[in-house]
Amino acid sequence: MPSDLFSSTSDTGLQASIQGLYATPAAPLPFLDGVVVRSFVLQREQGNVVIYNSPGINAAAQEILDMGRPDRLLVNHWHEAMYGAPDLDIPIFVHEDDHAKTKLPIAGTFPGQQGIADAIEVIPTPGHTAGTTMFLWDNGEHRLLFPGDMIWVQGGEWKAVLLGESDRDAYLASLSRIMDLKFDILVPWGSEEGQPYGYGVTPTEVRENLGRIIDRLRNGEDA
Repeated sequence: MPSDLFSSTSDTGLQASIQGLYATPAAPLPFLDGVVVRSFVLQREQGNVVIYNSPGINAAAQEILDMGRPDRLLVNHWHEAMYGAPDLDIPIFVHEDDHAKTKLPIAGTFPGQQGIADAIEVIPTPGHTAGTTMFLWDNGEHRLLFPGDMIWVQGGEWKAVLLGESDRDAYLASLSRIMDLKFDILVPWGSEEGQPYGYGVTPTEVRENLGRIIDRLRNGEDA
C-alpha cells in the first residue's frame, strides 16, 4: 500500500485516507524536535471511536461531531495525558495499570485483552509503560494496528521507545507476542514531521521489522 495515502495534506481539519480512518491535524511532541502526534477517528456504523489523545481532537472538534459524537477515546498509555482532556465530551479509557498516572477523567479501564465495540481488539502490550495497550481494528478491508509509542517509524526503520520507566523484559515479551498478529497497516501515535502517519505492511515485513527491534533490545539498545 503506497505510503502517500497517509501523507498529511491538512493542518486544520480531518484527513481521510482509507475507509473509515480519519487523521486529525498534527501537534508537536514537546520533548522531541521534529516529531508530531495525531489522534485518529474510526468511523463505524456501530459508533465512532477516537484512538490516541492529542491536541488534534480540539483542532478538528466540529468535524468530529459532524460525523457523529464518538462513543469513546482509547488511550494507548498514560503519556498521552500531557495534552490534557479534549474539550469534546468523550468517555476516556486506559489500561488499569496506567490509570493512576493518567491525569485525565477516566470513564473505564482495560483489565486485559478483550474485544470492544465490534471489530476493535484491545491488546495489552506492557513495556514502554506498564499499561501500554495496542488496538487492532478490522475495517472490513484492512486490519490496522495502533501501537501508540510502543512502535514508531524513524527514517523508515521501525523503532522501540525504551524510557527510564520502561521494562525491557516486558517490552521483549510483548513484541514477541504480536509477532504473528495479522495486520496490514501500522498507525503509530507519533511520526516524523512531513512523513507518513501510516504504513502498509506485509506479514513478512512485520516479522522482519519486529525481529530487528527485538534484536536491538536484546543487545542493550533503547530503540
